[in-house]
Amino acid sequence: MRRIDRRGAIRFVDLEQAEPAACPVDRGELLARFHASENGRIVSGADAFAAMWRAIPLFRPFGLAFQGPFASALLERCYRAFLRARPALQTVAHRLERP
Repeated sequence: MRRIDRRGAIRFVDLEQAEPAACPVDRGELLARFHASENGRIVSGADAFAAMWRAIPLFRPFGLAFQGPFASALLERCYRAFLRARPALQTVAHRLERP
């Protein structure tokens, strides 16, 4: 996403390297789910992905499509399924990276 965000509309923060700062969200929750800030409001999970997509012109239509309550709920279900599968996907990715 960083490469696609040519305008620099998104500020990505790596929590593993970031200085502890005053943040209204618990660090454990920040590490467990994707979070974003849009118009001064912190959103997480599927809503955070939709907010990120709205900030990138190429993906803006997807972000707008998942803004409504029904589409947002569907995307959240997909996001939760991804979170359950993420450990296995990471294991496979690490094995593929090894020579």
